[in-house]
Amino acid sequence: MRVLELWRYPVKSLGGERVDSIEIGDAGLGGDRQWGLFHAETDTVLTARREPDLLFASARVEANGEVVISLPDGTETADDAALSSWLGKDVQLVRPSDEGATYENPMDVENDADWVSWQGPSGSFHDSGKSQLSIVGTDTLGDRDIRRFRTNVVVEGGGEDALVGSQVRLGSAEIDVIKQIDRCVMVTRPQPGLERDLSVLKDLIKTRNNLLSVGARVLSAGVVNVGDELTS
Repeated sequence: MRVLELWRYPVKSLGGERVDSIEIGDAGLGGDRQWGLFHAETDTVLTARREPDLLFASARVEANGEVVISLPDGTETADDAALSSWLGKDVQLVRPSDEGATYENPMDVENDADWVSWQGPSGSFHDSGKSQLSIVGTDTLGDRDIRRFRTNVVVEGGGEDALVGSQVRLGSAEIDVIKQIDRCVMVTRPQPGLERDLSVLKDLIKTRNNLLSVGARVLSAGVVNVGDELTS
């Protein structure tokens, strides 16, 4: 399986950046899900489940390790006041805590209702502590837009589901593929060039039991480049 695309999403639920080479560490791809927008009033880190507008901004990591957010009007910032003004609520750009963040998800997808919450892992703003990076094959992805699924690694072909339970090498890193990833309302949300589309989730439920991409935990650090092989 040859690596075709690498994606990281520096700020939780904001658009991300495509890279050609990246380090892999304990928290996954370097800089991935390493910032979030904390809303003190609800004691949650905001996601596009609750705040779909987040997907209309994007984030990148500069060479000095700092994050820069591009707002829909073209403003580039990491300032809390500017971010709060954009969203119309007080937020803070934060790094992960030892306690982990609280997230929310609507069980009633069509009406954005029946919300549930859970505690995420420490060390990053991934939804689950079980995996730190995700992989999908082009055959599995089909004509679906990768941006809806926010998967880190796109490989040529398919067969990634069969890797669950295996330890594999991704570039010079070793990873343990531990699960198929179930999907939520996030895949239906609008973002630049993509409309709100409930059929995306309905089709996944019907054709793939609501599973797309596999999640892995990092066993040993390394570097992965576009063109590298994913090997067992």
